[in-house]
Amino acid sequence: MTTTDSKSQVAYFIFDTETIADGDLVSKIRYPKEGLSAQDALARYRAQLIEETGKDVLPVTFMLPISVAVAKVDAEYRLQDVAVLDSPRFRPHVITRHFWQGWNAYGRPTLVSFNGRGYDIPVLELAAYRYGYSVPAWFNVEARQYEQARNRYNTHMHLDLLDLLSNFGAFRVSGGLNLLANLIGKPGKSGVDGSQVQGMYDAGQVVAINDYCRCDVLDTYFVFLRTRVLLGKLTMDDEHRLVAETKAWLEQMSETIPAYKHYLSHWGDWQPPTDEPATSSTTATT
Repeated sequence: MTTTDSKSQVAYFIFDTETIADGDLVSKIRYPKEGLSAQDALARYRAQLIEETGKDVLPVTFMLPISVAVAKVDAEYRLQDVAVLDSPRFRPHVITRHFWQGWNAYGRPTLVSFNGRGYDIPVLELAAYRYGYSVPAWFNVEARQYEQARNRYNTHMHLDLLDLLSNFGAFRVSGGLNLLANLIGKPGKSGVDGSQVQGMYDAGQVVAINDYCRCDVLDTYFVFLRTRVLLGKLTMDDEHRLVAETKAWLEQMSETIPAYKHYLSHWGDWQPPTDEPATSSTTATT
């Protein structure tokens, strides 16, 4: 485990994005004749969404990245580093630029996400459009269809673990990343979830948002490792070794990054099943 490996050794960018609403855009698009402030427009739209859908989740088109965490992973699936972009200022336009420039500079490693195709990537694509950034290697629309980076089935360019585990939407993975992390003994959601990000941002807690994003990326990394076992790319012994190495690295880094102390305080070690007879607590009753 090291943070000094060369860029050529990075094979995967495991990433997660946290977003905030652009209240000015909401006011301009949703309420163009009412002259609402950004705050009032956002409050009205959220209330409307709750009434219509039961949730105040805004469409991705109104969102800006306020945090992007990236775990750099080598071809042997070792975690090299976790970075949050544009720390400590966390400016959406700089976050966006650093993400796409970094992906290109590191030789375009495979992007790995959980539901990134449905949310995180559209946020970052639209942000690149908004800020006028060119990303021709990603928008390679003149390539053969199966070689295009944005092709849903081009998992060499972007592996969405939700697509993988749901067979590209054949069923709903109820519980999401939180459930999948807990299945393998990792913390999952431990005090913060995405629905709280806007309120945290409004309260000036941008660093806390980025700490939360770091922890989501770690969960995604451990879920990624288990999918490598599922696909026969790693043995369980390999996974245990990588998990142990990562835990030791987190313990070392927790002296300077408090978010890792919080993560480790909710850590669990996965235990394989035994062949003993099932007990009443693990069997269904009829």
